Amino acid sequence: MTYHFSKTVDMPFYAAVSATTAALKSHGFGVLTQIDVKDTLNKKIGAKFRPYLILGACNPKLAYEALMLEDKIGTMLPCNVVVQQHEGGRVEISAVDPVASMSAIENQKLGAVAGKVRDLLRQVVAEIA
Repeated sequence: MTYHFSKTVDMPFYAAVSATTAALKSHGFGVLTQIDVKDTLNKKIGAKFRPYLILGACNPKLAYEALMLEDKIGTMLPCNVVVQQHEGGRVEISAVDPVASMSAIENQKLGAVAGKVRDLLRQVVAEIA
């Protein structure tokens, strides 16, 4: 089982970030956190790294359902979506597969919620052009 879905696009990095954020919003997700890995690694350890942004995406309705089923599921929230630039300027968008990340939890109802989130995140990644 793979732990993410990915797609590579031909667009500038920040245009891909905007397109990803818009696609998330259109499927009921908000971006709770935004971690600029390139900037953080440079500031903390002086490392040079490619543009790499982690978006912490949350669908409040589905997060609430999951929290009602497992009170410690917050350790796996929000769902991370990565936008990163590779050599040659190509940009890759990757989203976590919540079914894979939550597979260790033996709760069928939670698995169903994770499946709903996975379907939405797959649609988000697929829509980015």
